[in-house]
Amino acid sequence: MSHSLTVIDHPSRAAKFVKDDARSHWHDETLWFVRVKRDRAAQALPEWEHLRETASAIKANVAANLADYLEQFEKNANRLGVKVHWARDAAEHNDIVLGLLQQHGVKKVVKSKSMLTEECHLNPFLERHGMEVIDTDLGERIVQMANEPPSHIVLPCIHWKREEIGELFHQNLGTEKGATDPKYLAEAARAHLREKFMRADAGITGVNFAIAETGGFVVCTNEGNADLGSSLPKLHIACMGIEKLIPRAQDLSVFLRLLARSATGQPITTYSSHFHGPVRGGEMHIVMVDNGRSAILGREEFRRSLNCIRCGACMNTCPVYRRSGGHSYGSVVPGPIGSILAPSSDPKKYKTLPHACSLCASCTDVCPVKIDLHNQLLTWRHELVRLGLLPWTKRVAMKVAAFVFRHPGLYAVLGKTARLSLSIMPRWMVYNSLNPWGKQRELPAVPKSSFRKLFRERKAK
Repeated sequence: MSHSLTVIDHPSRAAKFVKDDARSHWHDETLWFVRVKRDRAAQALPEWEHLRETASAIKANVAANLADYLEQFEKNANRLGVKVHWARDAAEHNDIVLGLLQQHGVKKVVKSKSMLTEECHLNPFLERHGMEVIDTDLGERIVQMANEPPSHIVLPCIHWKREEIGELFHQNLGTEKGATDPKYLAEAARAHLREKFMRADAGITGVNFAIAETGGFVVCTNEGNADLGSSLPKLHIACMGIEKLIPRAQDLSVFLRLLARSATGQPITTYSSHFHGPVRGGEMHIVMVDNGRSAILGREEFRRSLNCIRCGACMNTCPVYRRSGGHSYGSVVPGPIGSILAPSSDPKKYKTLPHACSLCASCTDVCPVKIDLHNQLLTWRHELVRLGLLPWTKRVAMKVAAFVFRHPGLYAVLGKTARLSLSIMPRWMVYNSLNPWGKQRELPAVPKSSFRKLFRERKAK
């Protein structure tokens, strides 16, 4: 478990995003549009809930037998002519990838979307060793040009407007100034990336699903960039977290039916590419990475977070994520699932993330593999208290509240006092710098009677 001196303060980061009111509302509405598409796609399948149950059971089986499935996958991958490497952490992963590239004299790398390589910060590592690394997913390429991390795991540049992308392309690709037509901009990106594919010495991909039974793996894209990046160069390196395994080839159909519907509302990704060994005359390497996953596997309360298939559905529905933007989380994977995974690696650094949640449980409702996300976020709040990472202000407030709730008479008196005070106090006494809760919220109208009084009156009638 790593520990950083830098603490990610989600509320202050979110405040910066929310300052741009128009962008915040646009971001919210855009992601909700994707959520609505997901709902339509899910409702079109009568067996949707059965698929979710089945996927959850398959993942539970993998977690319970992970060591055996990893060995089975390695044996079958070796049989296909694939070389399997094992990395304990991000540093070891990066060293393995660098060593393979240097052995082949690689200078130019094309990379498809891979949240694992983002997690390991592979791009800057390779660039420090003199290599050109080009992200070939269009959204990833946009944020790479802008020197930003992705703000969403499926829609990396969802926080960018097309006018801003047009200006970015004008500066970097020489497109016409002021151009905003998506087709024109996409064609410019295609020409730019085509040249990078043709000159690449190696291709790096992620892995969506690795199949223990066959030793093969599947990469899902909508642009075909993983296919080009793995077939044109002779060296293909696939990087995967050890949790990406599924036992059998027949299990794949369950996850492919869930993934795209949950992510973008599509029936299936445009390209679901199956890899079973290197191209003729080439080499294929798979780097299997732990990087804290075994530690999560060993914690029963958080183990199910490893079921995640990186669809992003929890982000698209989360009211906090939609209104605060992905960068406010300061972690590679933002949103509800990121608020579980990030503290698992460094509780002190990411202590504010489990609180970036209304506990509405919408994330749990849409998760295709039935991760109990809101329960795990609540559990993380308990864990932060146990670790002494809750701010003193909240600790004191909770102790005061607990004392009041234990004494009904005191509760009734304070309730009456609060109702009276709020009805006669001037607004500035309630909404001021000492009340951060009231910066963007309004208290409801003060009731004339308490609930207890109304209850007694109705009972008497």
